[in-house]
Amino acid sequence: MEIRVLRYFLAVAREGNITSAANYLHLTQPTLSRQIRDLEEELGQQLLIRKSHRVALTPAGMLFRKRAEEIVSMADKTEEEFRSMKEEMTGDIYIGGGETDAMNQIAAVCRELQETHPGIHYHLYSGNAQDVTERLDKGLLDFGILIQPTDITKYNYLTIPAKDTWGIIMRRDCPLAEKEAIEVQDLRSLPLIFSRQVLEERSEGNELAEWFGPAWGSLNIVTTFNLCYNAAAMAKQGVGYVLSLDNLVDTSESSPLCFRPLYPHLESGLDLVWKKYQVFSAAAELFLNSLRKRFSF
Repeated sequence: MEIRVLRYFLAVAREGNITSAANYLHLTQPTLSRQIRDLEEELGQQLLIRKSHRVALTPAGMLFRKRAEEIVSMADKTEEEFRSMKEEMTGDIYIGGGETDAMNQIAAVCRELQETHPGIHYHLYSGNAQDVTERLDKGLLDFGILIQPTDITKYNYLTIPAKDTWGIIMRRDCPLAEKEAIEVQDLRSLPLIFSRQVLEERSEGNELAEWFGPAWGSLNIVTTFNLCYNAAAMAKQGVGYVLSLDNLVDTSESSPLCFRPLYPHLESGLDLVWKKYQVFSAAAELFLNSLRKRFSF
């Protein structure tokens, strides 16, 4: 199975039409059709449902598309790493993470490296801890930024010298916004909007579960999310109150939303993680060393 053929299949899946995909790939339609049939024979599975003017993926085709995307992405990343082994430092660095204000510290290191090594490019992936660690384990990311507490025992890591503050994002005109800080009893009967990562964490060792205490199991959670921007839109429409870290969405005086910290005060630390025994590209190694220097590790 060749990478070239995987790219052919992905083009067909994306275009939904053999002829359109052939035009995109600068191939004849019969040539592309033959390549896809040969691929199906090699796998022993039908990947496409062929209709008069379009094609659709079978369940096997959907699975193969996911795997092909991963393989092609890894192949492209590998080629770029070897291209970067030149006198002039070039290359791509892949970083994944949840939403956190600490990204500003990572961005500052990127800016410093950009001044001396403009050939280095950065690719950011946003997702929760499960999304990030899955891509990290598959080699699709070089680094992950994880909000504590998260199990990082199978990774090497640097603790980022920053803390994010937990609180509630809500409409500025709601009665609760008059308080300077939010306590557990304020939230018992309110419609709440929680991140899925928070809910998926085990209660044991979960700082938020410990903060809520006995109320944790009976909260009125009406919406879940993985990125705060969309959760803020729900809060803006009055759907509920978002449990979130500070500085992720606009809560300035001109915004209809505001942020109030939890009381007792609750903060979370952050870790930059990477796979143990990871062999980095020269660009990624330079990036990591720059982070160590900046954070004085």
